[in-house]
Order: sequence, then C-alpha cells, then structure tokens
Amino acid sequence: MASSIRPSLSSIMLPSLSSCNPSQKFSLFYLSNGIRQFHNFGLKASRFLRHDDKCTRLMASGNMLTTATQENALDWIKQDKRRMLHVVYRVGDLDRTIKFYKECLGMKLLRKRDMQEQRYTNIFLGYGPEDAHFVVELTYNYGIDKYDIGDGFGNFGLAVDDISRIVELVRAKGGKITREPGPVKGGYSIVAYIEDPDGYKFELLERAPSPEPLCKVMLRVGDLDRSIKFYEKALGMKLLRTQDDPESKSTIAILGYGPEEKNTVLELTYNYGVTNYDKGDAYAQITIGTDDVYKTAEAIKLAGGKIISEPGPVPVIRTKITSCVDPDGWKTVFVDNVDFRRELE
Repeated sequence: MASSIRPSLSSIMLPSLSSCNPSQKFSLFYLSNGIRQFHNFGLKASRFLRHDDKCTRLMASGNMLTTATQENALDWIKQDKRRMLHVVYRVGDLDRTIKFYKECLGMKLLRKRDMQEQRYTNIFLGYGPEDAHFVVELTYNYGIDKYDIGDGFGNFGLAVDDISRIVELVRAKGGKITREPGPVKGGYSIVAYIEDPDGYKFELLERAPSPEPLCKVMLRVGDLDRSIKFYEKALGMKLLRTQDDPESKSTIAILGYGPEEKNTVLELTYNYGVTNYDKGDAYAQITIGTDDVYKTAEAIKLAGGKIISEPGPVPVIRTKITSCVDPDGWKTVFVDNVDFRRELE
C-alpha cells in the first residue's frame, strides 16, 4: 500500500544544478527561496512539490509555490495588528518647532530621545498617548538648521473643530497662512492651509471632534495605480476611496488600516502627466507597527517591494525594525509592536 506520509521541508531533495539547463537552474533558485518563504508563512511545501528529480516538474511546482506563498503572505498581513504610529521628519530648530506645535496647533510634548553619540535628537508630539494615537516624530541633527522639503511631500492633515480660531492663533504667533479658511471647490467642507516654521504645510479640516486629529499624510506619486497596488499588496493597506478632479488635473487615493473617520490615512496624489518629484531631504518616513518585522519583510519582497533595512534590532535602542521604499522612493519603517510598547515604558 502506498505511503500517505508527505515529505517535510527538510526531506525534500531538489535535483542537482548540473542536471538542469540554464532556464531550469534559474527556476530552481527561486523554488528553493520559495520553500523558505513557504515555511515562514506556515504552509506545507509538500502540497506543491513532487518528490522526484525532474526539473521540468519542479519548474511548474515553483510557479504554484510562488503564487500560494504570496496568497498566504497576504492572508497573514490581514491578521497582522498594524497601525500607523509616527510620521518622521527633520527640523532645524527643535525649540522653535515645539513652541509652534504646542501653542498654535495644541499638541502635547510626549517624550524626548537624545542620542548624543549619534548626534541627533527625537521629539514626539501629538494629541494623545503614542500607544493609541498617530504622532509627530521630529528629528534634529546636531548642527543642521535647514532642509529642503522638495515638491513631492504634500502636507499633513489636521482635523479641528474651529478652523478660524486656529488660523487666527497662527497669525498672532507670526505663522504663515497660505490659504484662508473657506469651502473646498464644489463642496461645503471648510479647509485652510498653514505652514510651520520649517515650511511643512498643514491642511486644516473643519470636522467634529476626531479620535485622530492628526488625520493624514499626503504624498505625491508618479503612477497612482502602481502605488495603490504597492500599498495594498506590500503594506496591507486598504483602498478607502479615490477622487478624480479633472479641473485641477489631479487624482487622489486614500489608503489606510481602518475607516477614514477614525484612523490616520495616507493620501496619495497624482497630478496629470507628472511622473517624478523632488523628495528633498526633510521628510523622512511613516512608521507602522507590526507583530513580526521578519514576516513583514518577506511579504514586502513577495509583493515585489524593495527592502532597504533588513529586519532586526536597532543598535542601542534594540527595537526590531525593517524598512522599505515604495515605487516613488517614499520610505516606510515597520516597528515590532512588543518592542514599541517596551520602548514607551
């Protein structure tokens, strides 16, 4: 009677490369890599591998393996406890920026991290505790007082219940108002735009009290469909809505990990015909929490994303992270949820 026992990962014998032609060798390389990824996401490779030494069968199995691994990675991402934690950017004068954010925008100083040997300081500000709210992480690099924001970064969104009051406060403190309060074109929502001392723009949106006042980050991209696919497949975000505006020749896509009314979201803007932007050196990244930075990195790779920091602990802090860039070069850092909570303690 034939055995019903399926081979384990360790018992699967792949054929020697010498017995395969160049095309088959290439497939065999990706198949062996796929087996490792299969194991990472808890699948049985034996479901897809024939226990024989024929390269042609292995090539077919390799295609099935890659597809199944991608599907399982996406399933894992859906179960991962992800939340947007911080938006990180560089400023030239910490005291000046902290004062503006506290006095004009009503933020609270949450914590400070001074890395003297590395010659930089991080300041965290926001509207509530970091373990439950999206916050700002300001970075000051010793001796650098000016940065180039470029034209790729758009703005931060801030939900407020009285725009006029905030605008007048900014004006009284010598801040810059780039758009006075008023309804959006073709609608009833009231918005205004201001700039902080370093030139970062904030879009003020008049809304009822929100659980996440710091409600969005807007970045410009050169191919909206490509970017949406990346953030859905590689980062596990949901496409919440899109909006096309032929008059202004732009389209936006709103993505995130929960409803726009209750969670901070990412707004991607595509301007008709513009495929490249100058990202400057001021804006840094969005930070997202994850249950497993190692699986996160593998899932990003499976989705065709580019990892720029392999998963592992950060020196000194020892918090585990991994980071990637999207097709336009915008950076995202994933932080281990357990390590993040420990860091807050």
